[in-house]
Amino acid sequence: MRILMLGWEFPPFIAGGLGVACYGLTRALDKLGHEVTFVLPKQVDRSQASHVKLLTPDQLFAPRRVRTPEATAGAAIGSHAPEPSSPGIDDPPDGPDGDPAAAQFERTRFIGVPATFSSPYPAFSTPNFIRLSDGTVLPQWLSPAEAGGPGHGASAGPAAVMDLRREAMALGMGQSMAGPGYGSDLIGDSERYARLVVALARSEAFDVIHAHDWLTYPAGLALARVSRKPLLVHVHSTEFDRSGNNVNQRIYDIERAGMQGADRVLAVSMFTKSICVRRYAVNPAKVDVVYNGIERESQQPQEGSAIDSQDKIVLFLGRITMQKGPEYFIAAAKRVLEKIANVKFVVAGSGDMALRMVELAASMGIGHKVLFTGFLRGKDVERVFQMADCYVMPSVSEPFGLAALEAIHHDVPVIVSKTSGVSEVLQHVLKVDFWDIDEMANKIVAVLRHPPLSQTLREHGTFELHRLTWETAAERCVRAYQRSGAA
Repeated sequence: MRILMLGWEFPPFIAGGLGVACYGLTRALDKLGHEVTFVLPKQVDRSQASHVKLLTPDQLFAPRRVRTPEATAGAAIGSHAPEPSSPGIDDPPDGPDGDPAAAQFERTRFIGVPATFSSPYPAFSTPNFIRLSDGTVLPQWLSPAEAGGPGHGASAGPAAVMDLRREAMALGMGQSMAGPGYGSDLIGDSERYARLVVALARSEAFDVIHAHDWLTYPAGLALARVSRKPLLVHVHSTEFDRSGNNVNQRIYDIERAGMQGADRVLAVSMFTKSICVRRYAVNPAKVDVVYNGIERESQQPQEGSAIDSQDKIVLFLGRITMQKGPEYFIAAAKRVLEKIANVKFVVAGSGDMALRMVELAASMGIGHKVLFTGFLRGKDVERVFQMADCYVMPSVSEPFGLAALEAIHHDVPVIVSKTSGVSEVLQHVLKVDFWDIDEMANKIVAVLRHPPLSQTLREHGTFELHRLTWETAAERCVRAYQRSGAA
């Protein structure tokens, strides 16, 4: 099967939790014999992704070959139609700029939110679409020829191409609380990415579209309409996970539009599926649960490579945001230090609550015991896991929690919040309510003080990873593709 995958993260572009999930899933799909093409908003080092074909904005800057109206008659995005010799896209098209046939089309707006959904805020909408006489809907920034419409007009003119290039360059620019690689205008970025995806995918052959998280949903919806291929949206987190009840209405509208408009919805846990059903009114029969996995072939930590210290190390690794519960980790640290003095608490990550957590630790008088490392990647992540005696994930709302699997993979005992997807599939971890800082502290103390407990968690936790693999996740995705009607 040929899968066109849409995502904002993919190592080495961004090595966050979503990027790790996309990387592991694409590798597993490749091993199962499926072809994956991944569309990213920025250029990356392709040598580190040999198992997947990457499409990035820089490919719009090279001269391309476009199909003539005669050659594209009856063809569509995602087909195998050959591309005959024709002028490059940088060359002026024959005749005047623009598509004179466009005046014959009914111009309309594609509203991403179902008409039956009542919202006090303006509904999210993608850029203008053109409806052809045969009912086909395509973005107005694509000519019918590019979208495979029979016998209509020429390719987009140079001005349209330059507009698209400028938008591609704008993707991910600026600073964002979402983390490295994300721009300050995320909603605008999602629309620019949608334009990029449709432009890049016009010459690709694929059977199904797989979109990861809300930033890619507008692109998935637009491409599904143009290509008429099945769309699956993969929900790694929702606006309720990230913001509690103080949701951004526009992001919620985009998420709802994606879930409602998709042929199938993939949720990373039963916990996330329940949110999709209750909060977004998704038919439960439409949702497939696909648990994340772990890459068991990656290199294990070297014996004796941990930092030599008399201190016990308790680790928090993740975005320092409300969703991850860092304030509960700091509060529990205070309780632990009242019982054990030689403990250091490492907070690895970045986010909008980072400065507040530094101030909180200082106000509690434990600032010298809590170390903030900032955002970590690659070998630094390996290093911090090697240091850790215990990993704590106190998330308020965690759709899955890949970092818990990474901790077990690095032979670290784990304590997880009960409001996490990973708690559904792991038995040999300690589980706690995120708000119960006394119980969290007691469990941390138990792991640090009682070596038999720590050793049991390590041994049995590692055994559990054998059934949580990306190969299993990929097989579940393939079954969902088939249920969506993909060939």
